[in-house]
Amino acid sequence: METQREKTHTCGTICLKYLLFLFNILFWLAGGVVLAVGVWTLVEKSDYISLLNSSFYSVSAYILIAAGVIVIMTGIIGCCATLKEMKSLLIVYLILLLCIFLLEIIAGVLAYITYQHCFPFCYQLDEELRQNLMGTMQQKYKQPGQESITEAVDKLQQEFKCCGSHNSSDWTDSVWIQSTQNVVPDSCCKTPSELCGIRDHPSNIYKVEGGCIEKLEEFILSQLYILSAVGIGIAFLQLVGMMFTCCLYRSLEEDPY
Repeated sequence: METQREKTHTCGTICLKYLLFLFNILFWLAGGVVLAVGVWTLVEKSDYISLLNSSFYSVSAYILIAAGVIVIMTGIIGCCATLKEMKSLLIVYLILLLCIFLLEIIAGVLAYITYQHCFPFCYQLDEELRQNLMGTMQQKYKQPGQESITEAVDKLQQEFKCCGSHNSSDWTDSVWIQSTQNVVPDSCCKTPSELCGIRDHPSNIYKVEGGCIEKLEEFILSQLYILSAVGIGIAFLQLVGMMFTCCLYRSLEEDPY
């Protein structure tokens, strides 16, 4: 009877080990995805971040990278604790899971609340970003030493099919426009070509599609929704991992070997 009981405990422990090991692989992959999104944001969208003249979005990208690294390292600790059946390392792993779980829940909820229930502070922030973008376009576009800003503005207007910060009339006060034949940059044209910005008719440029700041805000907002949903989703997945960890720890306490 005792032998049967020990065999049952052993089979349960082995089963829990495999389940926790599988969870750690998924957790490690999730960390890799979070890390990749952070790196992608810095590499592909760094131009837009520089145009906004705000550290909020770059800090968010660095937080994603840091979170991805922490998740990957935690997954490695979990694999080692599972394979080696080290109870002390399992406790460390459980504490790390709990901390990450709480941080992801808080970050996800704050990301949602920030854009839903913070009026009028969000309005003031949006207005500040609008003014910063318009000032950058008017003062720095195609100016000496501002090649990166020029490329970023051209890329922004072409990718989001927009012209100017609020609308195409923002370019009227541009330092560059006042010294050229163009009414708007060539990147405002629906079919870009040299000096196509001389005509500002709606058939030629993105005049009625709205300003770039609205399109950029919509893009950032959609990314925040996705990140908050993913963060909260992964956080609840970690509850499963914490449950497996507790069960494995208890099983190792009870197992005779």
